[in-house]
Amino acid sequence: MSIRRFSISLAAATALPLVLLSCPPGAVGGNAQPLDDRAPEGFLIGSSVAGGGHHEAEPYPDPFTEDRAYTALLGQEFGSLTPENRMKWSDLRPSEDTYDFSDADRIVDFAERNGQEVRGHTLLWHDQNPDWLEEGDHSEHELREILREHVTAVVGRYEGRIHQWDVANEVIDDEGRLRTEDNFWLRELGPDVLVDTFRWAHEADPEAELFLNDYSIEGINDKSDAYLELVGQMLDADVPVHGLAVQTHLSTDAGFPESMEENLDRFGDLGLRTALTEVDVRVEMPRNGSAPTDGQLAEQADFYSRALEACLNAESCTSFTMWSFTDRYSWVPVTFPGTGAATVMDDGFTRKPAYGALEDTLRDHHRQNAGGDPGAGHAGGSVG
Repeated sequence: MSIRRFSISLAAATALPLVLLSCPPGAVGGNAQPLDDRAPEGFLIGSSVAGGGHHEAEPYPDPFTEDRAYTALLGQEFGSLTPENRMKWSDLRPSEDTYDFSDADRIVDFAERNGQEVRGHTLLWHDQNPDWLEEGDHSEHELREILREHVTAVVGRYEGRIHQWDVANEVIDDEGRLRTEDNFWLRELGPDVLVDTFRWAHEADPEAELFLNDYSIEGINDKSDAYLELVGQMLDADVPVHGLAVQTHLSTDAGFPESMEENLDRFGDLGLRTALTEVDVRVEMPRNGSAPTDGQLAEQADFYSRALEACLNAESCTSFTMWSFTDRYSWVPVTFPGTGAATVMDDGFTRKPAYGALEDTLRDHHRQNAGGDPGAGHAGGSVG
C-alpha cells in the first residue's frame, strides 16, 4: 500500500498572537496566574483543542486556526493539550492510501512552542472511523495490517513528542462487557487485537505512556470493575499498558461519584498512572433560554473542585484535562440536548465560578502540602 504523508509550514500556519492581546474584557489575561502554573510540580492542567468532529457542522470557522483569543488562552492556561478530533481516524485517514497530518501537526508544534505536553487521542475506537474502512471489503489479514501500519505510522511520527496516548477508547460498554459487537476492530479481528495495538504502539515509541480511556468509570461500579479485571489480565500477559484515563463527563443531575479517589487508588495499586482526561460538568439549561442560575453554577463549581481534589489526592493521578475550557466550543449541547454551560469559561471567555473553584483547590492543596512549588508549571505564554 502506497502511503502519502502531508506536512505543513507551521511558521506560516496562522497569524497567532504572541500574548493575550485579543482576549475580550473579563477574560483571563493581564496579570492572572494561569491554572497550570498553580499546579504542583509534575501535575498537569490540560484542555482539549477544538476542531474536527461536531465542530465541522457548526457555523463558526475552525477554532484553533481562526479564533485568536481562544488559541492564546490555550497557550497561556494549560500545561497539556489533547486534540479533540484531529488524531482520530476520520481526520488522519481521508482515504486508505492517504494520511493527512496537517491539523495534528499544527497542534503538536503549537504545544512544543509553548512548552506543553500532548496527549494523543485515539488509536482504536468504535466511532469516527472513515467509511472506506468500515464499509470496505477487506480480509481479516488486510484489516490487521491496516491497523498495525496506522498505529506504527501515527505513533512513530510523534515519537518523543507525545508523552501519553489513549491507545484504546471506550472498549467496554455500560454493562461492563467488552464491545465485541459495536467496536469495528474487536468485531472483525477479535479481542486479542487490543493487546496487539498496545504492543504496536509501544514498539513505535517505547517512551510514551499508553492508556485505556473511557467514560462512566469515575467511581467504583460494574464498568470500572471490568476495567480493573481487564488491566490485570493485560499486565499478567506483559502487555505495555501504563495507565487508566477516566474521562469524567459529569452532570449535576446525576450526582458526584463519591468513590472517585478510592477508584483511582485501586488502579494506582496495580502500578498504573491515572488521569482525568475529558472533564466537563453539564447542567440542565433553563427552558426560556436564559443562563444557568447562580445555584447551578455553584453546584457545578463544587463538582469541578471535588474532581480535581480527588485527582490531586490520588498518588497515581498526574493530570486533569478539561474537554474544552469554554462553552463556545463545548460538545455538550450537541450531544446532550437541553444541557450545556459545561466548562469553566462562558462563550466570551469570562471565568465562571468553576474556574475560581479550580484555583482555590490548587491553592488549598499547596497549603496542605507545604514545600511543593505552586509555580512549577510549563513555560507557557508565547505562541509565536
